Amino acid sequence: MGADEVGQAQQTDKAGQAESADQVRQAERLEASRVIAASPARIFALLCDPAGHVAIDSSGMLQSADGDPVCAAGDSFVVHMDREALGDRPLGRYDVTVEITRFEQDILIEWTPTSPRLQPSVNHHYGYRLSPLADGTGTEVTSYYDWSRIHERYRAAGIFPLLQESALRATLGILARTVERQV
Repeated sequence: MGADEVGQAQQTDKAGQAESADQVRQAERLEASRVIAASPARIFALLCDPAGHVAIDSSGMLQSADGDPVCAAGDSFVVHMDREALGDRPLGRYDVTVEITRFEQDILIEWTPTSPRLQPSVNHHYGYRLSPLADGTGTEVTSYYDWSRIHERYRAAGIFPLLQESALRATLGILARTVERQV
């Protein structure tokens, strides 16, 4: 095998590994989308507001939040949680810090919840992608939950995903109801 053939084989192997990694990430990610009759700016403003997260939560776990609206990756706020609302794990009341990991104004917001109670950090991510409709009548909003980057300790526990796609759809419904009412 010549040097060119070795190089091509290595590139093919790297491409195969990247494709395999993408397939794993997709298998460890839930998404739900919905068209909402509101502008990206109106929707994004609610998603940046800590109280907005509590207002649209479909699980009943988010009880209240403290902090200012976020405006960049690296910003954070605190959410007061109550896992008893789901009745699945006896965690009771606890706080998480929502750390913004990706932020593109009116387009994308992503975060990971952290807590001193969970060390090492779990490293699961939630987010929203917004895309205005071409006719200007609304915004396609995609909500996602990604656990492809979780720490091996939590992966081995076999408890992920922590929620189902139906929870993402329900939250999108509450988001629609909330921002469409503000018109």
